[in-house]
Amino acid sequence: MRRDLRLRALIQHNLSRFQVKALGHEGQKAAAVAIAVTDVGHGANLKGLNDYAACNTQAALILTRRAASLRQHSGQWALPGGRMDDGESAEQAALRELHEEIGLKLGADAIMGRLDDFATRSGYVITPLVVWAGTARHIAPNPGEVQSIHRIPVTEFQRADAPILNARQGSEHPVLRMPVGESWIAAPTAAFLYQFREVCIEGLDTRVAHFEQPEFAWK
Repeated sequence: MRRDLRLRALIQHNLSRFQVKALGHEGQKAAAVAIAVTDVGHGANLKGLNDYAACNTQAALILTRRAASLRQHSGQWALPGGRMDDGESAEQAALRELHEEIGLKLGADAIMGRLDDFATRSGYVITPLVVWAGTARHIAPNPGEVQSIHRIPVTEFQRADAPILNARQGSEHPVLRMPVGESWIAAPTAAFLYQFREVCIEGLDTRVAHFEQPEFAWK
């Protein structure tokens, strides 16, 4: 799958017809994340995915591993993002966090649309923004927040074994994971990746806010 004008038009069309479900915050903290579409470029830097390194124009999403020094969710997979500042919109927060975490500065015209809000077990309501990031050639991790940056091919999230759904005792809804390379990514990040695939690429109206997170992501 190439990151070209046809892909951008497809994503834009599918987002324009999708009816977003927003959640109220009611005592929870508001946050935003960026689902940034870019090129594979130098590759995913992940075991099992290095063959993509030569396919520079293949469409990819930017993911990070959170710095080990962070108090919450250290070392976990994440999309660039964080808590909204007072008076800040989700769009403004997502673009600011892209710049602060990985050095990618984009204008408001890079925002393509929203997906559904997701309420986490750790007390956040997260709004995902789909962003057209271009080549993103000069990104670098902010060491205080990000351990590493990975460009994961969009086709990796279209694998036949995705998503992984595991029953959780005491819950009517399964835990959601998305396989990547020889590992996997957990919800809430996995929920955004799965909905991006379903809505932006496949044109479906799949909802994800009901899925559970593994217990390590609750804190």
